[in-house]
Amino acid sequence: MNELNSGTPADGRAPAALLAALAAALADETRAAICMTLLEGRAWTAGELARITAVTPSTISGHLSRLLEAGICVIERQGRHSYVRIADAATARLVDELASYAIPDRDAAHAVPVVTAPDPLVRARTCYDHFAGRLGLAVTDAMEQLGLLRTEGAFELTEAGRAWYTEAGISLAQEGRRPPASSCLDWTERRRHLGGVAGARLCARALGEKWVVRPAGGGRALEVTGAGERAFGHLLGLAPDAWS
Repeated sequence: MNELNSGTPADGRAPAALLAALAAALADETRAAICMTLLEGRAWTAGELARITAVTPSTISGHLSRLLEAGICVIERQGRHSYVRIADAATARLVDELASYAIPDRDAAHAVPVVTAPDPLVRARTCYDHFAGRLGLAVTDAMEQLGLLRTEGAFELTEAGRAWYTEAGISLAQEGRRPPASSCLDWTERRRHLGGVAGARLCARALGEKWVVRPAGGGRALEVTGAGERAFGHLLGLAPDAWS
């Protein structure tokens, strides 16, 4: 029996063993905190992650080894420095979906406890590589109201939506198996916002054109600039109070 037919991965472990190893890598509060920190899409040093999770450098090293072995994180080297980041967008979506799944009654907005977060994070932030917070929801709602996006069930761009991206000069070229549009449960707004290729490319365009900028202190928060207010108004009919 060949490998394809047997269903056994190249390293010899059965699929169930691989799934168990992945679950075990995430089954620790410190490692879960590392993954949640990395969801902002940035790379961090081991020392920074140690401070964020309040553990010693030797302890963080062991946790990072587990995440690296499981393929959840990867190392990027720049000069003498090494940085840790989430392996890819698919892995980030997996972690984000697991976090959402862990919230009881996540689909019942009235039953979800109120989440407190600093005001800048509530207004606008990144969720790995796409918009989240009030800005993310405002963009999603505007696209739905303009007939660019279907949000019942799985998120899906309409023909008008694809044409809108083309007219805006934003490419929707496929990224591996990543869907053109997907959704994430927004952890402050308790509603789904736009992800997928469409969400990522719009966010990348906004960052590139300085429609949004990151504050000097870094982190996931975003600040909408005057150019951004004009762009979001022109493209989607959004007023600044939509995310304030």
